[in-house]
Amino acid sequence: MARRGGVRRISAPVYDEVRAALKTYLTKILKDCVCYLEHARRKTITTVDVVFALKQNGRPIYGFDNPNKYVFRRRE
Repeated sequence: MARRGGVRRISAPVYDEVRAALKTYLTKILKDCVCYLEHARRKTITTVDVVFALKQNGRPIYGFDNPNKYVFRRRE
């Protein structure tokens, strides 16, 4: 990822730090996805679950899906 960003050289300890930060971030996103998944009583994570999880964590993804078109209503 760093190479795609234009970084030429990276010191060795940075790899461990980046790996730990990425693992923490993905764990948080996946926990939120699993919450949506269990609430909907499904077994497969959909793109909508990921979009909602990213939006909830303050990192919305633009241009991929419109989460406003999914309106959830309470069952009566």
